[in-house]
Amino acid sequence: MKIAYFDDYRLGILKGDSIVDVSEVVKDIPHLGPHDLMNGLIERFGQYRQKLEDAAAKGAGIPLSKIRFRAPLPRPINIDCMAVNYMEDGTKTEAAPINAFHKSPMAVIGNGETMVLPDVPATIFEGEAEMALVIGKRASHVKEADAMNYVFGYLNFIDGSARNLPPTNNVFYQAKSRDTFAPIGPYIVTADEIKDPQKLQIKLWVNGQLMQNFNTDDMAHKIPKCIAWVSSIHALEPGDIIATGTNHRGLNPFQDGDKVELETEGLGRLTITVKDEQKRTWPRTTRLQWAEKGGEGVHVPQATGKYAKKG
Repeated sequence: MKIAYFDDYRLGILKGDSIVDVSEVVKDIPHLGPHDLMNGLIERFGQYRQKLEDAAAKGAGIPLSKIRFRAPLPRPINIDCMAVNYMEDGTKTEAAPINAFHKSPMAVIGNGETMVLPDVPATIFEGEAEMALVIGKRASHVKEADAMNYVFGYLNFIDGSARNLPPTNNVFYQAKSRDTFAPIGPYIVTADEIKDPQKLQIKLWVNGQLMQNFNTDDMAHKIPKCIAWVSSIHALEPGDIIATGTNHRGLNPFQDGDKVELETEGLGRLTITVKDEQKRTWPRTTRLQWAEKGGEGVHVPQATGKYAKKG
């Protein structure tokens, strides 16, 4: 099942190239807004699944071309992002120690919205293509063997990043949790529709040019281990997100006017735009291309605009 919010946060189920409004089916779930309605539905999904399937089968679909997708999880309680969690196309000889960071739920935006680059002295702004999983029930100290039972579904996730902000080593909070730095969507795909989440192709395009292209089978620490490890640190609630990391070799500078599209196999296509009032620019160069050129540092340097180094 593909579950979405659309227009004024109506709840919808996708049916081919259309969406059926099923808001009436879930109106009795206690909620104050769309954020806790979706979290409440995920928690009670066993009670509502058949009702939703019946409503979707009988309802008149609205063409997707006539609706506006919204973020399917407007405000998760937790967004946990796995760090350095890919073997980079086999170029790493051993996995980095498992690690993660928290990203603010206030960073969430949905399909068709805009990532805004702030006026800060980042050396580059990047967006990491990721497949994220959605937690289906409260999870605390979960065993790896049981971990997949806690997965409700999957969605596309872009991890926005402002790199190398001062002071040195004070990184993840101010780099990752900025407003608009967590695009998700366009919808949630329930776990039963994804045969093998460890074998999905992930592609990211910038202005139509393919920049990232990798498979989740290159993940260093697989999904069950990620769930077990994160849940050993803090409990996860229904509707929480774990983003599973990226292959860094295709990372590239996001800049003003960009159209960014992310497609994880089976999860639809998430499209956003980028806005930078400072109009800063970087060469259109991936990290891999920069390394192959023998460039200094991890990524291509800023070319023009505020904070560009002179000389």
